[in-house]
Amino acid sequence: MTEAVRTVFLGSGEFAVPIATALARHRSVTIVGVVTAPMRGTPDPVSDVPVAAWALRSHIPVLRPARLREPEVVEQVLRAAPELLVLADYGQIVPAALLTAPRHAALNLHPSLLPRHRGASPVQAAILEGDRETGVTIIQMDSGLDTGPVVAQARYAMDGSETAPELEARLALLAADVLSDTLEPYLAGDIVPQPQPAEGVTLTHPLRREDGRLDPLRGIEYLDRQIRAYQPWPATFFETESGRVIVWDARPLGGGATRRAGTLLRLPANRVAIAASDGLLELVEVQPAGGRRMTGAELLRGRPQLAGAIVS
Repeated sequence: MTEAVRTVFLGSGEFAVPIATALARHRSVTIVGVVTAPMRGTPDPVSDVPVAAWALRSHIPVLRPARLREPEVVEQVLRAAPELLVLADYGQIVPAALLTAPRHAALNLHPSLLPRHRGASPVQAAILEGDRETGVTIIQMDSGLDTGPVVAQARYAMDGSETAPELEARLALLAADVLSDTLEPYLAGDIVPQPQPAEGVTLTHPLRREDGRLDPLRGIEYLDRQIRAYQPWPATFFETESGRVIVWDARPLGGGATRRAGTLLRLPANRVAIAASDGLLELVEVQPAGGRRMTGAELLRGRPQLAGAIVS
């Protein structure tokens, strides 16, 4: 390939930054513009949306529309004459006019092994479901939600200890590597995108605050996965008479349930746990409403009335 392909990158969050960096370094493309999330109200755009800050540092023109679907926004993107779109962690639906205009179509880097975990929260879903393997998939975008044909895929083995930020960071680096290896043969026409299999489709949803509510009637292994999956948001929490408590780190303890589910227990050696349906969940690090992060022991030291209380 003798001439670099004019490319527009669409992305917003931290997952997209290593991918954008790899794209910018690739000899087969030239990034002629970046489309990212609108301003959040901060007076300092460099500390605002991660991809916006990256584009400003890289001296690449940035477009930050509230709605990508607006005709004038579509026209503004098309004026850059893109031959390829690359998308990662953008968060808005891309209109058909942008998907079909570039001669090399549009590629989306999705942090799951599609068709498993389509949608808005694949990293969290992989942890919550206890998957032993996840990965990244590059698809050629179509009008569906993560339904386009597969261009490339890479797998990542999970060890069951990952938090969502840790897993997302690892998958971002993996995605950057896969994109680097895939771009040249894809642009040369040496890769024929393959339809996703009809079997194994799952769909994730945008996270809500209430998703983080800890339910002591569930098993301790599920609660452990929930705490790791929902960091940093919506975060896992329970309610007490003294207010909400966020759980940042916990440890499932063996043995059957010995108390009513939801009971906050003081354990030997200044340890604290919640009784769940099938055992105890030790609270390693918590944060009461309006307070700092602390150990479970510190929580009870400052709120001794919670020992033996039923949380919800």
